[in-house]
Amino acid sequence: MIRMSASLLAILAAAPGLAADFGAEVDAMLAARSAELFGIAAPLAASAPASAEEGYRTETQEPSDQVALAAGLSAEYVTRAAANHYDMMAFWPAETPTHLVACIEGEVEEIAAGKPNPSIQSIDLATGEVKTLLRGMDRCDGIRTTAWGTILATEETDDGAAYEILDPLALDNAVVSDRASGTVSDPARIARRPALPVMAWEGLTVTPEGVVIGGDELRPGTAAADVDGGAMFKFVPAVAHAGGMITSLDASPLASGKSYAMQVSCVKGKIQAGQGCEIGNAAWIEIDPANARADADARGATGYYRPEDLHADPTYAGPGLRFCWTNTGNEGASHFGEVVCGIDSDPMATPQPDAEGKLAMTVAVNRFIEGDREFNSVDNLAFQPGTGILYVVEDHDNGDIWACLPDGADRDIRSDGCIRMLSVKDTSAEPTGFIFSPDGMTAYVSIQHSDDTNMAKVSDYATDDLIRISGFKMPAN
Repeated sequence: MIRMSASLLAILAAAPGLAADFGAEVDAMLAARSAELFGIAAPLAASAPASAEEGYRTETQEPSDQVALAAGLSAEYVTRAAANHYDMMAFWPAETPTHLVACIEGEVEEIAAGKPNPSIQSIDLATGEVKTLLRGMDRCDGIRTTAWGTILATEETDDGAAYEILDPLALDNAVVSDRASGTVSDPARIARRPALPVMAWEGLTVTPEGVVIGGDELRPGTAAADVDGGAMFKFVPAVAHAGGMITSLDASPLASGKSYAMQVSCVKGKIQAGQGCEIGNAAWIEIDPANARADADARGATGYYRPEDLHADPTYAGPGLRFCWTNTGNEGASHFGEVVCGIDSDPMATPQPDAEGKLAMTVAVNRFIEGDREFNSVDNLAFQPGTGILYVVEDHDNGDIWACLPDGADRDIRSDGCIRMLSVKDTSAEPTGFIFSPDGMTAYVSIQHSDDTNMAKVSDYATDDLIRISGFKMPAN
């Protein structure tokens, strides 16, 4: 006999006919067991309703005016003075953070006489103090703290570059004065990394050895009809990092190495790539990093629909590395987006063709989450430390954040289910940059690019809100 909890019976009783639909019953069970499975008292039942598109954000608002939260969670402002388009962020230092170091995804421009746009800012976690560290990048987005004590920051634009920063908090309004050459005002602390691919960066992961995996945020057919979407790329350092902190950028493993694009095969034991081969075994094919996008397309790399955020799975215990990324898709075309995960069994390998010209297929790629009419346009990701639960952020008006279970012992290889935990109340804004503290009990999210009709500028630039969310608990199992 199947025994249902009182909370599940109440849910089923409140919706006549629900128990007759097995899929709906499973959704109800996820909600009823939310505290046990997710460490969240109860999920958010629905997205926030649409607001006025102009002037919703005001100086007198509380965090509860900005976001609707699942039961048991609470929100507070860290700051309301982060720069407009405040996006992805990283903790500094990584293990015992005092600050967030974040990308500002604004386009390159002169916002006042002789003053370029803000590109990277730090925020003091205790005081909320905001400091602009670097200016002059174009749409800074993907950003990570490395194992050797630097920040890797990247640009989400067609000619997006990667910059490495040593001792970031020591910067004060440093400037990228020439993006094409990588000329910067403080070369001892900032270096462009030309060995990494030039592309529209967003998500990336950096291994302790210095391997970097990331995707090109490109929609299929952007350059011309029938041209592939964004490829996945990997940088392998010439010399692996051996441990410890560096004191000079010359000692970074990102200073030199080779770049590759991922090519998924539809046939076991040999490369047979092309449309329809997005899932399966994959090889890494070497490309010219300065011409990464065109080279990947010409050499048959696999394209996806706008690959965006990407993170390594911290709970993965097998050989190599498991990394997951979002493909945003287009909800208007009923392409609801997806989360795809790959396992690279040998991340440091530098692929060499065999006597027949074939490359070893060291990566296995499969879908982990598929979007739907409520859960779509997936963008940012964050694994909750200690649980393996993957939080997935939507990229649209009144965007939601969903918590998704790891795959369990069942037959499939997909998430065991997702619940809604946050929804943005401002229709002009979206959630982004979602990140957990190292203990997994606190999260931070940016409410990005809201209409600022009623808000004052800070240092000649519009602002965004950074919110701290608390109340998470460890799930029971």
